[in-house]
This record gives sequence, structure tokens and C-alpha cells, in this order.
Amino acid sequence: MSLRKILALEDLLAQRDRLRQQNKRTVFTNGCFDLLHPGHIDTLRHARQMGDVLIVGVNSDRSVRELKGAMRPILTQDERTRLVSGLDSVDYVTVFDEDTPQRLIAALLPDVLVKGGDWTVETIVGRQEVEAAGGRVVPLPYLEGQSSTAIIERILRRYGRQA
Repeated sequence: MSLRKILALEDLLAQRDRLRQQNKRTVFTNGCFDLLHPGHIDTLRHARQMGDVLIVGVNSDRSVRELKGAMRPILTQDERTRLVSGLDSVDYVTVFDEDTPQRLIAALLPDVLVKGGDWTVETIVGRQEVEAAGGRVVPLPYLEGQSSTAIIERILRRYGRQA
């Protein structure tokens, strides 16, 4: 069941220790995942191919509001984590409340840190910690027009503000 994939930070850190002992290559990525779209699916699928285990950090509702504005998120953090955890490519999901996943990444120290291609290696949060620990940081290609914001704008154009 996908809900077993959703872990609190302390449980995730214990799992990360077990994975290290098993020499499993851990990949981490993060995002708001406000409306799940093909860009998310592609990023998560590619990220999973870079290691044995994919851990996904999902921004809390508070964090999404801070980053995206008062009208967001569209889906609650519980809904977003359930969607992400339901994907075959995802092994574990955790929620973080900060504006960036810096603290989470520093605690996990994944072998590979992945972000969508709208980020450069230099701007990926957690890069310094991961590289200092011997890990790799990888930006993936960006699918034009594939963002939750673009989808919301498309819906508003199509249906107006009648909803």
C-alpha cells in the first residue's frame, strides 16, 4: 500500500541508515507536486533510474503558500503525498515545512540529488552538502509548459473564473 511509503523524518532517517548498510544508492528529489503532471512523472521516473531507491520530499501546505501565494496549494499535503507515493517510481515520501529542503537534504545526504531542468546545478538547494559527502547533483530536462502554474493558467483561460 502506498501509504506505507509516507514517512516522518525520523523514520525516514532510520530507513536511510538501513539502506546505507545494504549499499543501496539513494536518490532524492523534492517539489510542491501541487497538480501532478507529465513533467513530474518524467522527472520521478528518470530520478529513480539513477539509483536503487527514490525518496521524494514534498513541501508542506504552509511552505507551498509561502512559495506560490495564498491561493496555493490546490491539493492538500495529504492529497499530494498520497498521489506521489502511489507512483511505482517512488519508494519513500516525506513532508518538509521549510521553504527549501536544505535541512532535509543535509540530514539524508542522498547519493544523487535530482531536480527538474528549470534549475541549474549551481542553484539546486542542497548541492554543497551532497557534493561534500561524495554525492552527485543532476538537473533533468525541463518539459516546456509542464508546471502546476501553467496548468492552473490553462484551466482559468479555458473556463474563466466561473468555477
